[in-house]
Amino acid sequence: MEAVTWLRPEYQGRENELTTLAGGARLVGVTRSAISNWAARHSNFPRLVLLTGPLNQRTKYVVREELVAFARAQRNKPRSEVRTHKPHRPSVEVRASEVEHYTQQVARLTELVDRHKKTLAGAETRLRTARKRLREAHAGLNTELEAAHKHNTPETSANGD
Repeated sequence: MEAVTWLRPEYQGRENELTTLAGGARLVGVTRSAISNWAARHSNFPRLVLLTGPLNQRTKYVVREELVAFARAQRNKPRSEVRTHKPHRPSVEVRASEVEHYTQQVARLTELVDRHKKTLAGAETRLRTARKRLREAHAGLNTELEAAHKHNTPETSANGD
């Protein structure tokens, strides 16, 4: 069963004067999104007359002549009145923002590099100390191995015992 809701009951029986929003877009030569934008942005967009279909997919109808008149008025507006985008920031302002951003970034990264340099210097000192101790440990181990090797090696006796 198809739901039908009349928002302007005076048009009941006059359905031939109505058009869907999608059909109206084709009629006036714009996209459906243009119709949606007009409906959302302009309080004088033609009022809906009829809603049909399931609640999650309502087909919306307006009076055809009201939509055509609205579209004609939109197209005849001087471009300055149709402004849809906010004005661009002056390029000087954009560049000043960039300078401020990168100045902060350079300061932050410089501090980070300085901190890492200090950490690296400490690590290099500890590395030199560890290498020195490793050399000493190797030397000590070699001395111990030589001593053990001499102790375990059978000596040939000169007198033949």
